[in-house]
Formats: sequence, structure tokens, C-alpha cells
Amino acid sequence: MQGRNGDPSGILDEETKQYYLDAFDILDGSGVNYVVGGAYAMAYHAGVVRHTKDLDVFLRREDLPRATEAFEAAGYRTELTHPHWLGKAYNHGDTAFVDLIYGSGNGLCRVDDDWLNHAVDGEVIGRRAKLSPCEEIIWSKSFIMERNRFDGADVAHLLLACARQLDWARLLHRFNGAERVLLAHLVLFGFIYPSEKSVIPSWVMDELIGRLRGETTSSDRVCRGTMLSWEQYLPDVRDRGFHDGRIQPRGRMTTEEVERWTDATK
Repeated sequence: MQGRNGDPSGILDEETKQYYLDAFDILDGSGVNYVVGGAYAMAYHAGVVRHTKDLDVFLRREDLPRATEAFEAAGYRTELTHPHWLGKAYNHGDTAFVDLIYGSGNGLCRVDDDWLNHAVDGEVIGRRAKLSPCEEIIWSKSFIMERNRFDGADVAHLLLACARQLDWARLLHRFNGAERVLLAHLVLFGFIYPSEKSVIPSWVMDELIGRLRGETTSSDRVCRGTMLSWEQYLPDVRDRGFHDGRIQPRGRMTTEEVERWTDATK
């Protein structure tokens, strides 16, 4: 996959830009394996350029202490913003920060070695950097279906640009147990770009449909809509007798983590 033109950092002031460049030096010096995601990865993979003041860094959860210690040693403040998936490192005036991401808000998409080992070479703020692989961006964005934010268009743009080069077997593995979500995006892709349907391998569609046909009906009253939107399915788990699909053992989050995340995102 080749990078596209466009620089998401176009609106950064010099202070913020320098902080982000310093952040790269800090992370590199810490020895932590990380990749850059967000707008920079979208610009690279899909050619969709959004001017942003955000810098999203993805790393493994077990590497977070080493990263935060390195920032603190350099004189910067850090916080464990949402313990189940996100921390932050602020510049001296708290006017800019780096998101240190090791999972997703729904607890599902954990950053692991596979995510990091399949990084691509790109550029961020004029500096060479490792960027998130397209497969993991699709995986994580596919579950973002909030009332005020739907990342389905990003998924469609990524598929349009990269479908012919995707590691489809790896992407399918990411969606084990959530095949319907991937299939839904692939079906929508064919509606959005009817002339481009052939970029989705037919064997992928056959495999997903075959897995759906092999499903059995469960008596477990679980609502997994909370994995797509933290808010819109709360009535189902609070008032209608459904179990929250995010909470162990059905999901990966604890009850306390769900409550904290819900309170923080209100």
C-alpha cells in the first residue's frame, strides 16, 4: 500500500508540533514499540486528510508504564485517563497531549504484537514513523457507531483504497465472533461503490456468509450493541433484561470499567 499526499498536521502551531516531535524522541528513547494511528494513518492508507491537533500512539498495555515513565522523566505530566484502554501525556502547558492507546473503548480491540509487527512506514510531521496497519484500523473503526460518530465512511474509504492489498485472512481472524459486523460493512461498501464491488474477494463474502449460516440460536439474552455504541443500547441492559455484551465473561470489560467509561462519556 502506498502513501497518499496530504498532511493532517497543517493546523498545528509550532509549540504543539515541537511537542509531538519531542514525544517521538521520548518514545524512541524508551525502547517502546509503537505505531501512529488516527488522522495520519487514514491519510496514508485512504488519502482522506483531516487537519487535526491529535496525535494517537498505539502500544501494548504492558508497555504503557515504560512510556509514561519516559514522559515523566522528561518533565511531562501523564494520566491514566481510561484505565481499560487509554492514557495521555501532556505538554508543559497542558495545551497539547499525546493519546497513548492500547485498546478500544468497548474493550474489544487490544493492541498486540500482530498490530505492531504489521506496521507500515510513513511520515508524521515531516518525520519518518511507523503507522498502524490498515487491517487493524478497519477492525477498530468498524465498531464505532455512536449517535454522534459513525466511522463506517472511514471503513468504506479504507476498503476502496486498500482492499486489493489487504491481508484478508488476518482481518477475518480479527473479527472472530463478530463476523456480522465485518459483513455489514462489506455489504454497505457494495451499496456505496457499486462499480467497485469486485475489490472485495468473493471468497471473503462466501466465508462470512457461511459462518452466519453455521450460527446456532443462543438462549443467552445478551445485547452486544453496547460494543457499537456506549449510549444507545443502555436501555436494553438497564431496563429490558439483556446482559451487557462488554462485560466478562461475554466480553472483556469488568462492570467497574463499563460504569467508569459510561460516566466519562456522558
